[in-house]
Amino acid sequence: MTITDIIDYIRGLGGVLVLSPTEGSGHPELSLGDHFFYYAPDGEVPTRTQPFATIVTKDYPGDDRSHLDRPGAFRVNIAAGKQAFLDHARPDTDPSVPDTVHAHPVYGAASWLAVVDPAERTEATVRALLRTAHERARARVERHAG
Repeated sequence: MTITDIIDYIRGLGGVLVLSPTEGSGHPELSLGDHFFYYAPDGEVPTRTQPFATIVTKDYPGDDRSHLDRPGAFRVNIAAGKQAFLDHARPDTDPSVPDTVHAHPVYGAASWLAVVDPAERTEATVRALLRTAHERARARVERHAG
């Protein structure tokens, strides 16, 4: 899976706002090149919620165990919920191993999952987890709106 494959897939889920900071956009320089996915059918970045998924292309301060400093490396992060986390997380594995579902090295305690360089082995799982995260985000927005 490429970053473009993942972005296209998530966009196809409907009601998704993709925030992709660029130079001059006012976002922190560290976030440039990364992607943040929100359920936001109105096209506005929600003010009181986190993205339901992200793609990061570099190590962040305090989040370097995935070793994203390698050329072309990236990690998809997914807030698929506690049950999905329990079903898929491999908390005692090296979070830099590609194409493997792991507990997020920083946000695992919040039930976030992570996959470095998803490929053939994890593609179907990543897609299913992204659908679940999207459905959870949609339900949360609808619950708060009504």
